[in-house]
Amino acid sequence: MTFRDATLVDLPKIVEIYNSTVASRLVTADLEPVSVESKLNWFHQHNSRFRPLWVVEDYQKNTIGWVSFQDFYGRPAYQKTAEISIYIDEKFRDKGFGKQILELSIEKCPGLGIENLLAFIFSHNLPSLTLFEKFGFELWGNLKNIAELDAEKRSLIILGKTIKD
Repeated sequence: MTFRDATLVDLPKIVEIYNSTVASRLVTADLEPVSVESKLNWFHQHNSRFRPLWVVEDYQKNTIGWVSFQDFYGRPAYQKTAEISIYIDEKFRDKGFGKQILELSIEKCPGLGIENLLAFIFSHNLPSLTLFEKFGFELWGNLKNIAELDAEKRSLIILGKTIKD
């Protein structure tokens, strides 16, 4: 498994993987699939030095998924804190790749200047909550009933981890 910086050529695949999660109402607050064009600004907010967007590939160059690091709250005082998002292609889910991707991502945090890593996960997404908790993420916030998915109120859990060198 390798990580590489995403290029614009990768954006359609990134969006395809993201859109494959929309209908589940488990992973994203988007209610409809998004377009490649709508994700251009988001794509350009990433940079390889501090806030990368990585494509994760297997040894045959198949795209397993992608990882995004984003600024938290957009203020300079929070520059050492980042939000992580991991999305895995449907063909590679439930095969242990999430564990490997999260572990490697955490290892790379010190080199990215990240001291605090956040994950925003719906409270009903038990597989993701379990995965992050196995890696030492703790409850840092619970935003109760702030999302509505198909007429059902959902809470957003903020898990956090302090990264040590």
